[in-house]
Amino acid sequence: MTTAAQRPSIRDRIRPIEARETVLSAHFLGAEAVLVLASGEIILAGDGDRRIPLHEGGILDAACDGSLLLTGGDDGLVLALDRKGDLRRIHDSGGTWIDRVALGPNGAIAWSAGRKAFVAQPKGDPMSLALPSAAGGLAFFPKGLRLAIAHYNGATLWYPNVKGDPVKLEWKGSHLGVTVSADQRFVVTTMQDAQLHGWRLEDGQHMRMSGYPGKVRSFSWTQGGKFLATSGASEAILWPFSGKNGPMGATPTMIAPAAKAGIKVTQVAGHPQAPVIAAGFADGLILLCRIEDGAEILMREPDGDAVTALAWRADGKAVAFGTEGGKAGLATL
Repeated sequence: MTTAAQRPSIRDRIRPIEARETVLSAHFLGAEAVLVLASGEIILAGDGDRRIPLHEGGILDAACDGSLLLTGGDDGLVLALDRKGDLRRIHDSGGTWIDRVALGPNGAIAWSAGRKAFVAQPKGDPMSLALPSAAGGLAFFPKGLRLAIAHYNGATLWYPNVKGDPVKLEWKGSHLGVTVSADQRFVVTTMQDAQLHGWRLEDGQHMRMSGYPGKVRSFSWTQGGKFLATSGASEAILWPFSGKNGPMGATPTMIAPAAKAGIKVTQVAGHPQAPVIAAGFADGLILLCRIEDGAEILMREPDGDAVTALAWRADGKAVAFGTEGGKAGLATL
């Protein structure tokens, strides 16, 4: 851990962006930062800032892989914006809210509306799956066409191109988000309770990752999928996934502590090319922290405005952020 007096800073490398409303998420389309706003608009921030209306109403979820930005709104639309600025309508639910969206390998796209999940490939009609409840989260497996869906009392693993029943992963409670490890051996969900739950797929072994003082609202894989970084505590909690058993029986790494007691991490983002994370806090503080020794770089001073969005550019040389109060910025490293 680096003390405040010793901590280097990159505050002077931040270009402010006028969001003027809550920033729901941050992404990068190529070299341009993308800020997704509560009103249904996005801001594309490169050499200049462009504000683009997408949905007639709020955006409920967004996903981006660097080449495509996918959004779902309460207007029932699923939209896709590419790096050239071309906007496509992927789906119109007829007014049913699009709760979750996800991008997968080989151009696959997923979304959920009501108690149904959908998967579309570049060719052919979308396929759908009935769910036991509304989807809390969607995540594609890194390889192959397989979708993990979090919902009430567990998760479902769906092969859209394979006949037969999907795989059910059961655990009582409300599951709000889902992610899959890089080696495809583990599925992890965030829960309404202040904990994570996971399954080792080869044998169905359960993993309960608890001890958080608050709900885990943000998670991100670090370089190579070695750790799963999470919010919900007064410092970033990193669960190890490099060993055979993942986090089972292991102690998590804790880095990037809050400046004041009781302040929680609200956003985490793993560096795409180095063992570093960015951590944003409920008081507006943003730290860049090296995993191996906890060394810190100050990116943003706390100002009482909670960080709600945080993302690295693919080359690891820029970070975009946004806050609940409508402040935002783009830092170059």
